[in-house]
Amino acid sequence: MDRRNFAKRLGAALLTAGAIGELQVAAQRSSPPAPQANMPHAMPSGPPLQIAMLVYPGMTALDLVAPQTIFTELMNTRVELVWKSKETVISDSGIPIVPTQTFADCPPDPDIVFVGGGTKGTWALMNDPVVIGFLQSCGSKAKLVTSVCTGSLVLGAAGLLNGYKATSHWVARDLLPLFGATAVNARVVEDRNRITGAGVSAGMDFALRIATRLRGDEYAQALQLANEYDPQPPFKAGNPQDASPKVRDFVTGYYAPTIAEARVEAMKARQRLGLG
Repeated sequence: MDRRNFAKRLGAALLTAGAIGELQVAAQRSSPPAPQANMPHAMPSGPPLQIAMLVYPGMTALDLVAPQTIFTELMNTRVELVWKSKETVISDSGIPIVPTQTFADCPPDPDIVFVGGGTKGTWALMNDPVVIGFLQSCGSKAKLVTSVCTGSLVLGAAGLLNGYKATSHWVARDLLPLFGATAVNARVVEDRNRITGAGVSAGMDFALRIATRLRGDEYAQALQLANEYDPQPPFKAGNPQDASPKVRDFVTGYYAPTIAEARVEAMKARQRLGLG
């Protein structure tokens, strides 16, 4: 069963279950059942939600894959992987990703704009005039402007986080204030129509948060169960507060040179944006 058919059947099943539940309650009392706020929404009417997910050479594939999976399971969505061309891009771990739409073909006002992260490949976008121009244009019209991991630095470099709270991978989070953002140490941060996720694996938490916002708690819970998202890591070392000092120092040192490169690009973007 493909993802789109799964989403349709899931929505129908939840709606049917909700209707049956209401009928059972109604049979036990004379007054009609009160509306339940957490019942899943009906299949949305109108055109599908347009979701533009930026893909690019050197990105981290997992930043993209978890959100893309959930987005395709939402009801009535059209998910596109957008880049300058439709030529295959290679992720930082060697996974090939095929764009489905070019910047030129992307709707000017997508409902959701998404940027995943990485390291060197991501820094290269922060002052790329074509990428920044695309994000500034569609990001100013999108209903939700979103990112996972260091993708938030690209949003910041496009001027889309100035005055907003946001998060990023913990090794790069301190760069967000250079773009006028308030850095928040959280797995997912929502500030009006900006939704940002922390590093890499936070993409699933981020995507389920968006599913809740768009389709309601119960539908998002069903997606969580369908994808068996029940993380039970072997170690309590997934954030710098819980990791041992030795492990934390090693990871910090490992990333230090590339974060220094990111800071250089962030300062260039800050000056370009006239922020100081």
